[in-house]
Amino acid sequence: MKKNTQIAVAVAAVVVILGGLAAYFLWQPSPPKPAPVQVQAPPHLPPSPPPKPEVRQVIEAPPAPPPLPALADSDSFMLDALTGLVGNKSLMKFFHTERIIRNIVATIDNLPRRRAPMSVMPVERAPGQFVTAGTESNLAISPKNAARYTPYVRIVEAIDAKKLVWLYARLYPLFQQAYEELGYPKKYFNDRLIVVLDDLLAAPDIKEPVRLVQPSVYYQFADPDLEERSIGQRILMRTGSKNEAIVKGKLREIKQELLLHMHEKKVDGAG
Repeated sequence: MKKNTQIAVAVAAVVVILGGLAAYFLWQPSPPKPAPVQVQAPPHLPPSPPPKPEVRQVIEAPPAPPPLPALADSDSFMLDALTGLVGNKSLMKFFHTERIIRNIVATIDNLPRRRAPMSVMPVERAPGQFVTAGTESNLAISPKNAARYTPYVRIVEAIDAKKLVWLYARLYPLFQQAYEELGYPKKYFNDRLIVVLDDLLAAPDIKEPVRLVQPSVYYQFADPDLEERSIGQRILMRTGSKNEAIVKGKLREIKQELLLHMHEKKVDGAG
């Protein structure tokens, strides 16, 4: 990462999954309650029983949900939903306002790879400069650097994983469409999301100080094993041990809820 710029995106791509992916889905206050079933019980029978009254079961049909916007017209819809979920308008300055779903999908797709282009990030990079400590021969990530990611971590902590995943299922067609347009016409975005969650959760739990080297303008982890990790894992590790633990805890909640809502589907030709 560049000393003064690119490493500052460290938490941004993680928020794509948390504050970016799922938080955008909050367009209703809560999942619909199960439709009540009203059963009229027969009255108390007198000594000489009359004919039994007819038992009638009444089911109230839930109201039809509002239609989804077209993918090309979904930006304001998603921004309004995000504002409602986070409950803090001051945090909205960290989010871009155009091509939101497409950028979310593209960034999530990139997280298990070595690089994630800044051009498709749906959030702003963390403010300020990457903070290091020590000398060239004993360089490490400064403990002060973690404070730069506080607003993003607040977004992560604000998310209700159960509500988030229910809403994700409701709005899934928009994300699937964006994924197909990205170049995966016969694959499912949710499959890729599970791969990304597993990859992020496999990131090592770092212990400070995290040693660095700077062979050129880029900082790198001094430990080759850490440096060879995916961009998603490297992002998590650069945010600091406390922030990493918070984000991974929320990711576990999200994955658990996702698995509760998933079912296998036979592909064409399967027996």
